[in-house]
Amino acid sequence: MYNEITSNDQVINEIATNEAVIIYFYNDHCAPCISLRPKVAKLVEDQFPNLKLFFVNSEKYPEIPAGYQVFSNPTLLLFFGGREYRRESKYISIPQLADEIDRPYQMIFD
Repeated sequence: MYNEITSNDQVINEIATNEAVIIYFYNDHCAPCISLRPKVAKLVEDQFPNLKLFFVNSEKYPEIPAGYQVFSNPTLLLFFGGREYRRESKYISIPQLADEIDRPYQMIFD
């Protein structure tokens, strides 16, 4: 169900080949990471079906978050057109995240 990324080359490829991408950095010992993951997945599935969601385990693959200057979990990086559009960390509001995604998403996909 979840698209797990295991290398920086995969991150680069997904950002380059998809118009809209969220990279979700987490670790398995982070309670907010675990509780937020299904909420973000549901948001993307229900409201933003063209947005590609990928997960990176920061403990297993520490070189990936380091390359994007991600130092805390959970962190979401939102990319549109290959460029970082928004970065959210720690306390993430799903309604606020939806509002931040909506405008650029509508401009690209409508």
